[in-house]
Amino acid sequence: MTADVWLPVPADEIEGLPDPAKSGLTYRLWDGGQEFPADPADCVFYAVPYMKGTEVAVRPLAAMTSVQVVQTLSAGIDHVVPGLGALRPGVRLCNARGVHEASTAELTLALILASLRGIPRFVRGQDQEEWHSGFYPALADKSVLIVGYGSIGAAIEDRLAPFECARVARVARSARATERGEVRALADLPVLLPDADVVILSTPLTDRTKGLVGADFLARMKNGALLVNVARGPVVDTNALLAEVGSGRITAALDVTDPEPLPAGHPLWHAPGVLISPHVGGSTSAFMPRAKRLLARQLTRFAADDPVDNVVLTTG
Repeated sequence: MTADVWLPVPADEIEGLPDPAKSGLTYRLWDGGQEFPADPADCVFYAVPYMKGTEVAVRPLAAMTSVQVVQTLSAGIDHVVPGLGALRPGVRLCNARGVHEASTAELTLALILASLRGIPRFVRGQDQEEWHSGFYPALADKSVLIVGYGSIGAAIEDRLAPFECARVARVARSARATERGEVRALADLPVLLPDADVVILSTPLTDRTKGLVGADFLARMKNGALLVNVARGPVVDTNALLAEVGSGRITAALDVTDPEPLPAGHPLWHAPGVLISPHVGGSTSAFMPRAKRLLARQLTRFAADDPVDNVVLTTG
């Protein structure tokens, strides 16, 4: 039987892949095109095309009767989950932990600083030859709340450290201790939100986090607070957010939206106090080298019959 590996980048561009002659693996290139590169039934390791959406990601899964590992190149797995029911038991789903932390954390800080310091206003002013001087909020002395304290949340806090924030609070699915301090549970959000000047969303999209940031969550945020979403669009109730920013009570910086991509004419485009970037948290020059290293490492472990890294669930 052929043991195929489906990759979204050419195998000869990935340094360190197991030798096909020694490993018995055959590398097939598929980046989401209409035609499959080979019979999906022969695929044992499927690296999901990056940023091609759910329809592309799950299209071959039902026919992948031999697949053992499904590897995403994103931190989130929500675009693959709808197709997992078609897989046989025992298939390991792995995410791209270690690939996107630096880039996403960089953008998070960029969005915070741009929003607080009025950069969008300055850019529009430059276009109109207008001089918008005055006093603007600083990140220094602000209280920051990170909702979703996984590897990306921790990377964000690493980059907040030099900015002299008054405090950083951390929230995850369950409480735990870290080197930087206590991580509180999601259930503690009601008591943490009123103290936060900046609320950062970096949580995965799950049944529990979908719509987490609704009217009640937003109402508990303090006047003048900034909401930053680098997680997934559906974590935030868009209509509830529009109501709050429309009142001028809070502001928002969004790398992800619901719907996405944001269609022309959507009220979020021109909502007051809202800065939007087009889901580019991980789409930087740092992505491809790190993604290639991840694939080489995972396939080396797979070929040696060693446990692969970053397993987030196993089908059953």
